Amino acid sequence: MRTRTAAAASASAALLLALSSHPAHADGTPVITKVVVNKGKNIVVGPTTVTKFTAQITASHYSGISTASVQLWHGASSANSDGAISYDAPQCTTTSSTTSSTTSTCTMNFQVKADTRDMTNVVSNADAGTWHVAAFAYGKDRSGTADDDYATTKVQRASKLTVNASPEPVKKGKTLTITGSLTRANWNTRTWAGYSGQNVKLQYRPKSSDTYTTLKTLTTSSTGKLSTSVTATADGYYRYIFAGTPTTPAATAAGDYVDVT
Repeated sequence: MRTRTAAAASASAALLLALSSHPAHADGTPVITKVVVNKGKNIVVGPTTVTKFTAQITASHYSGISTASVQLWHGASSANSDGAISYDAPQCTTTSSTTSSTTSTCTMNFQVKADTRDMTNVVSNADAGTWHVAAFAYGKDRSGTADDDYATTKVQRASKLTVNASPEPVKKGKTLTITGSLTRANWNTRTWAGYSGQNVKLQYRPKSSDTYTTLKTLTTSSTGKLSTSVTATADGYYRYIFAGTPTTPAATAAGDYVDVT
């Protein structure tokens, strides 16, 4: 794993927090009023593609804001972080100004990819899950506000879920076999791999309905496979749905239509 200080750890997270509207803390330092990372969503990283996202931080101070930024770090503490995602230079825009304070919003661009090398902007499987968000703001009078553990968010291994119902068509009252597979990004090998031991729901909706009903819950095999049997009753769609875990986002297979004759 990588070892970096919080100052080197760089940024982003699925987060939207509003804290205060006051122009400065009691000690005269800038006030961070809002942080938005990845549009408030978790950061999902696939096995090979580069994931890009933005973050915005809004801060106020009576002298004006010279710059502000957010950082994303992973590990037991900010002083001994073992993962980081870097960002480009913040671009700051003044959004409002009064006689008592000036408010600015600064935007940063980020990117991260799966890899096993000791480099910035890469993640390995052990990095999936909770990351910490740090927030910083600096006034034009050189005063600063720093919070190394402002909040937490998730960086997750991308997931996929498939379904197939057979035979098609099928006679009413006969047995349908519903198979599928739950896979997720393996950041160490940069491939898709089966996600074992996970609860997945089998759902069905009639052709004339927009509502799915859960028929049963299955557990994925050691290779992420799913297989079960149901009795064919009427034309309709079958799908699998996975609720997700802290390290892996939810996934829903597109419904497979079955013609019942």
